[in-house]
Amino acid sequence: MEMVGKLSRLWVVNGISFFLFSLLSVTGLINWLLLPRGYGSGAGFLVSLRHSLVTVHEWTALLFMIVIAVHILLHWSYVKKNLDRYRKRR
Repeated sequence: MEMVGKLSRLWVVNGISFFLFSLLSVTGLINWLLLPRGYGSGAGFLVSLRHSLVTVHEWTALLFMIVIAVHILLHWSYVKKNLDRYRKRR
């Protein structure tokens, strides 16, 4: 019964991390490739959009790091087992 709960948590964490990674990718690419840097030639709205997307990008990155830490914690027994196996081989 415990395994079903753990698998459900893993699916949720993986889904959230995929969503956050996708949002990070989209906001980063839009800021890098599409939106202008600085003020000039009447691009005030686009610069405001850029600053807003930078804020979304930064908060998403923070949430992504937290979710990845939770992901590693949920897999900690696997990580520990493989580290022990690696140490025994050396």
